[in-house]
Amino acid sequence: MHCFTLAGGLFLLSCQCQLLVGQKLLGEKPFYFTADLPISVCSFRSVWATHCYEKVVNQPPPLLLSPSKMATVDDCDVTMDPEMEILSDEELEREAESFKEQGNAYYIKKDYSEAFNYYTKAIDMCPKNASYYGNRAATLMMLSRHREALEDSQQAVRLDDTFMKGHLREGKCHLSLGNAMAASRCFHRVLELEPDNSQAQQEVKNADSVLEYEKMAEIGFEKHDFRMVVFCMDRALESASACHRFKVLKAECLAMLGRYPEAQSVASDILRMDATNGDALYVRGLCLYYEDCIDKAVQFFVQALRMAPDHEKARLACRNAKALKAKKEDGNKAFKDGNYDAAYELYSEALTIDPNNIKTNAKLFCNRGTVGSKLKKIDQAIEDCTKAVKLDETYIKAYLRRAQCYMDKEDYDEAVRDYEKVYQTEKTKEHKHLLKNAQLELKKSKRKDYYKVLGVDKNATEDEIKKAYRKRALMHHPDRHSSASAEIQKEEEKKFKEVGEAFTVLSDPKKKSRYDSGHDLEDDTGNMGDFDANNIFKAFFGGGGGQGYSFEANQSSGPGNFFFQFG
Repeated sequence: MHCFTLAGGLFLLSCQCQLLVGQKLLGEKPFYFTADLPISVCSFRSVWATHCYEKVVNQPPPLLLSPSKMATVDDCDVTMDPEMEILSDEELEREAESFKEQGNAYYIKKDYSEAFNYYTKAIDMCPKNASYYGNRAATLMMLSRHREALEDSQQAVRLDDTFMKGHLREGKCHLSLGNAMAASRCFHRVLELEPDNSQAQQEVKNADSVLEYEKMAEIGFEKHDFRMVVFCMDRALESASACHRFKVLKAECLAMLGRYPEAQSVASDILRMDATNGDALYVRGLCLYYEDCIDKAVQFFVQALRMAPDHEKARLACRNAKALKAKKEDGNKAFKDGNYDAAYELYSEALTIDPNNIKTNAKLFCNRGTVGSKLKKIDQAIEDCTKAVKLDETYIKAYLRRAQCYMDKEDYDEAVRDYEKVYQTEKTKEHKHLLKNAQLELKKSKRKDYYKVLGVDKNATEDEIKKAYRKRALMHHPDRHSSASAEIQKEEEKKFKEVGEAFTVLSDPKKKSRYDSGHDLEDDTGNMGDFDANNIFKAFFGGGGGQGYSFEANQSSGPGNFFFQFG
């Protein structure tokens, strides 16, 4: 019996090393040593060494011993600990089985972490037992550690190619990770071993379904049918729950559909498990980019490119984001400087950069609409604002801008509609005032427009109003149309009366003020009732001052040709 001391600390022998004590082989698996602690030297496995060490110092063994630093038996001068006995292979197997049974008990209790620990101890005792790897693979699957589970499953079938459960678990791991073709091969291997295995038969169908949904999603993405892609990925993820590739594709399409919170949630879930996933970083950036948070988006695109330098989508998105921000800022500066033509062109150029960026483009259309209104391009401004609200139905500023354009165009019905939409969304005093003003203008527009009747501007002077009345009253006086048809006479009489009404209101400062403010709509003063236009005509042309007037027909000129003559 030999003993040894390793001066200088604690060492772990690599699984590739072999320690010779005299002529005896000490094993090929990791072997632990302790400084100044007596242990028996025999042919036993690494885990038992670990077990003995932990029993003595209550700590895991720390360092790896390189072959060049191994001590030989000749250097040993410490007596052995009598508690540490030599174990035979049979005893090691019994110990491993005991660990496995304890692992099974914890697995049944759904304490998968403890089950994993005991299966690991069993493997360390007997590293060539396929079932132990299979059990640990099952535990890792329950812990959603599918890549590690795949490695254990593959090791199990390498040790025993007829291990049916190993092939089945390997297939399930492949399928969970989205590798449906590899999964299908594993399930077919199970069917070679057990042709009537119903679980393998069902899993083959699941793998085929995943492959089909994957193909459909690829076609849908090429056609920009993002809803179809999301549908296919949802179906595929029912079997491939751990496939980051499917999740990223779903998240990207959710972002393209404007469903940013959902896309962010999927990408964040991936990053919690894998913080270096370039695709997930790209999708996070894409969501921020489409929500008009361009600076933050660029940070994520740059990070994605650090993780995956060949990520072309991230590179393109980063370039577009920077270009879009620059053009928009240039347009804003030109607008503030009063250079409206340049601003209009810059906003137009920005709109060509990325048609998919709905939120930013909505703002650009609204900005261009504002510039258009400044340039008196009212119809173009209305069209741009309409495009903005089509892209973003919640964009209040675009509704307000369009409503003002409708007011400028005197299309009060449309203006009221837009202001009502705004007020329903944001019930502020300002929006209420704008709505009431538009409603008043709408009412005013539905009454007689006395300014149009006289053919004068709303800012016309008293003299201009008088001149306009003189001209229109003479033009529509019934006597002038006495020889016309009954229909024409009726129409001209109506116009003559309207001219008199208009003059009565607009020539009186108080009535004109009430008319302009719309206060006449609040009472019946605006109703002229049995108004007599002839009395106004006589008063205007001096009927009460001794002067006379008459319309005489020029017989040679035919009916309807008259001249007015003062007496």
